[in-house]
Amino acid sequence: MNRIELGNTGINVSRICFGSLTMTPFQANLSVEDGAYLIKYAYEKGINFLDTAEIYDNYSYIKAGIRGISREKYVISTKSYAYTKELAQNSLEKALKEIGTDYIDIFLLHEQESEYTIKGHYEAIEYFLKAKDEGKIRAIGISTHRVAGAKALLKYKELDIIHPLVNMSGIGIHDGTIDDMLNVLEQLHFMGKGIYSMKALGGGHLINRAKEAINFVNKIPFIDSIAIGMQSCDEIDANIQIIEKDDVDLNIANNLRQKNRRLIVADYCIACGRCVNRCKQNGIQIIDGRATPNDSCILCGYCATVCPEFCIKVI
Repeated sequence: MNRIELGNTGINVSRICFGSLTMTPFQANLSVEDGAYLIKYAYEKGINFLDTAEIYDNYSYIKAGIRGISREKYVISTKSYAYTKELAQNSLEKALKEIGTDYIDIFLLHEQESEYTIKGHYEAIEYFLKAKDEGKIRAIGISTHRVAGAKALLKYKELDIIHPLVNMSGIGIHDGTIDDMLNVLEQLHFMGKGIYSMKALGGGHLINRAKEAINFVNKIPFIDSIAIGMQSCDEIDANIQIIEKDDVDLNIANNLRQKNRRLIVADYCIACGRCVNRCKQNGIQIIDGRATPNDSCILCGYCATVCPEFCIKVI
């Protein structure tokens, strides 16, 4: 798989970024051994770029997965909600220690909503900038689900990377359309920012249109890499085949088609009830203060399009 420079950072990554949330206890709940195997398998197939976050609690998977791989050949991006110097220092030290590395390639402020949240986290940014000068971090930036978050980066020359939500249906974008998001990202690209997108499959809701969904993002010239959650060798192979030859082997496609999917609701659900009102199948309801799918759920994913917290996913 070809390597692409992330903006003007000098960091060269594969076109596909391994989204590692799906292997964790929050989703597939793979063992560390099985998760590490997938990281190694993906690397052997040409994927040298992995996205994680402190909240995913999967640094042990990554430590085991990159064992035996020359550190300079692998690119790790992680994220933190830190907003003070102390919290930022703790987040960096935790990542370095638990992954077993001397540096993190990319450190992002997690889920930034606008220029105001960035301002509120600027003490952490100052710490990360110092750590960058010391060689403990190679690049810093933000992740965001919001157009306003992307626009904010236009004002921060010191931030190198953006990890935005991009999919063909705009699922999960809180404050605009996919066209709104892409217009801002194109401006950031011309500023030299590195861009690697998330949620190409809309949190699993576009899985039945995976080829179309991945191709949509792959054809956007100013997106450097595409983070895709993967939890099996078949998924890794299928995604690589879509990117490289616009097709998927029949056996792999059949295996993926037969996989049982399920709807999950994250524990940060605020029980607003929008999903219940949206569902035409009566497939989800509020039980004990949390949205809960039932036997009427057909995994259409429409409920996720109105979730203000983006906490509903199909896996």
